[in-house]
Amino acid sequence: MRELNEALADIEAIRRRMAAGTEFRGFGPTALAATAGIALATAGLQFLVPPATALTFFVGWIVAAVLCVVLIAVEMVLRTGRAHGGLADAMLHQAIQHFLPAGFAGAAFAAIIARFSPDQAWLIPGLWQVLVGLGLFAAAPSLPRGAMLAAAWYFVCGFAVMMMLAGQSTISPWAMALPFAIGQTVLALVIHRASGSDHAGL
Repeated sequence: MRELNEALADIEAIRRRMAAGTEFRGFGPTALAATAGIALATAGLQFLVPPATALTFFVGWIVAAVLCVVLIAVEMVLRTGRAHGGLADAMLHQAIQHFLPAGFAGAAFAAIIARFSPDQAWLIPGLWQVLVGLGLFAAAPSLPRGAMLAAAWYFVCGFAVMMMLAGQSTISPWAMALPFAIGQTVLALVIHRASGSDHAGL
């Protein structure tokens, strides 16, 4: 029984090493492009019907973020099974590991600022963008090379947005939407191009 457990552990270790050296093909351009549309739609709605408070503003964006995550996750699960076969579980686990810390950090920053220093809420859009960039940088080894353009975009935009919003009592929804929409569009184009190259090579 011990030999069987050791053999299974060795197989799992081999699968993890193979996954670490394999480009992740679970992200799809359709869901990524759709998230750009969700960001613009959310900003348009908040522009037409301005939120009464900063909390209302961020609740709207949290709902949008959850919807985006669900869209990406559904397409990711479907594509990973087709693209990676027996490595699908290991590849999904690796992808989640890359982005989960940034996601938790973003949620924690928003909760702490909202609870203890709501007058600093202007920091959140920029912080979220920086964290998305860091998540993409962390996933760099398993993403197409061009994805680093989107990572750099988010990283630079995050700090630029923080500088532009510094000390403002109101936050424009476009400060959240435009960087995100452009970043997701760039990422969708990179993934689409990489997918096309893969099919061309078959």
